[in-house]
Amino acid sequence: MEKMTIQAVFKQSPYKIDVGFLSHGDIFNQVMKKIITAVVILLIVVLIAFGIKHFFFTEPPISYLSVSVTRMDVEEAVLATGALEPVKQVNVGAQVNGQLKSLKVKLGDRVKKGDLLAEIDPVLQENDLRNTEASLENIKAQKKAREAQLRQYELAYQRQLKMIAHEASAKADLEAAEAQFNTTRAELEALNAQIRQATIQVDTARANLGYTRIAAPMDGEVIAIVTQEGQTVVSAQAAPTILVLADLDTMTIKAQISEADVIRIKPGLPVYFTILGAPDERHYSTLRAIEPAPDTIATSSTSSTSAAVATAVYYNGLFDVENPDHVLRTSMTAQVSIILGRAENALTIPLTALGKKTPEGYEVRVLKNGVPESRHIHTGLSDNVHIEVVDGLAEGDEVVVGEGNADAFAENGARRRGPLAP
Repeated sequence: MEKMTIQAVFKQSPYKIDVGFLSHGDIFNQVMKKIITAVVILLIVVLIAFGIKHFFFTEPPISYLSVSVTRMDVEEAVLATGALEPVKQVNVGAQVNGQLKSLKVKLGDRVKKGDLLAEIDPVLQENDLRNTEASLENIKAQKKAREAQLRQYELAYQRQLKMIAHEASAKADLEAAEAQFNTTRAELEALNAQIRQATIQVDTARANLGYTRIAAPMDGEVIAIVTQEGQTVVSAQAAPTILVLADLDTMTIKAQISEADVIRIKPGLPVYFTILGAPDERHYSTLRAIEPAPDTIATSSTSSTSAAVATAVYYNGLFDVENPDHVLRTSMTAQVSIILGRAENALTIPLTALGKKTPEGYEVRVLKNGVPESRHIHTGLSDNVHIEVVDGLAEGDEVVVGEGNADAFAENGARRRGPLAP
């Protein structure tokens, strides 16, 4: 009866114990061993799980990336893109028709004002001059004949006056002599007018003959040849361009300033620019003028006003720079900086350190014993990378520019450096 009771007690236990021939003490000892073994296994599993979580899954402590407040020069500027043009550029054209007989210069030649650049075949202009001179001589000969007749008619008129005074002639004869004298005098005046007109025609023909010799209108350099020798030029509607002459000793830069920035710009501001071929060399000047309207106004119409609103609007800022060595060339691209202000040896922090702006100023975080604390600062000029600190920070303060864990910072640093960086 006692054996059956013990079997019934352990019948549902997962630990199968044969109690057929065991005493009460043996049964108790076996049960305790099984329990202790299960507890030990459970503790081992818990310790392993804790270790895995602690060493492999625990979030590392937050690290703060900071930079020191340092002193440096800050320059706030408006950036623009411009194009270089000669300060003086002339399209030298032909004022008369004819074949381009010869070119006296080649591309790149430097010339002085008055130097012969090209010649147009002068045959047509020489013939025109001869015709006008002949017409002038003809009118002058007619004038001499009329002058002789006028003298004759004047004497006849004077005789009639004397004869009529002695009643030796009829009044009709006097009137006829007077009319003939006055008519001849009027014809002589008409011939004088024709002579003046013919003289003008001769001067015009002589000038046209001179236009067949094309001279330099200024000192400069030949930067383009449009018409070649042997080509025929026709100047009926517009003067055809033979070549382009430019003064490259001084260059003008047209900097395209956006409508968002132009309200901050005024003539007299210092500027500098670089070119693509020498990005480290700065050329300095002073802003001379700002054009009152964009270039598009010359081509836009009232019907396209609505379409123009959707496009960007730029205004040309003009300034000049000396170019004695002619390193700067026509149509080069200039990266222009228009200086709004400079601060020398100013306290600065990176722009990335700035937080939100409040009525008290910009909010930044400063590390104190590794713990960030908030401060409000007032700022000044900015070069789009650093910003001037007017008050609120001291030199050497550590401002927070980022946060995360050390592994993340290392990974980001390696990504920025690239696989080939040391």
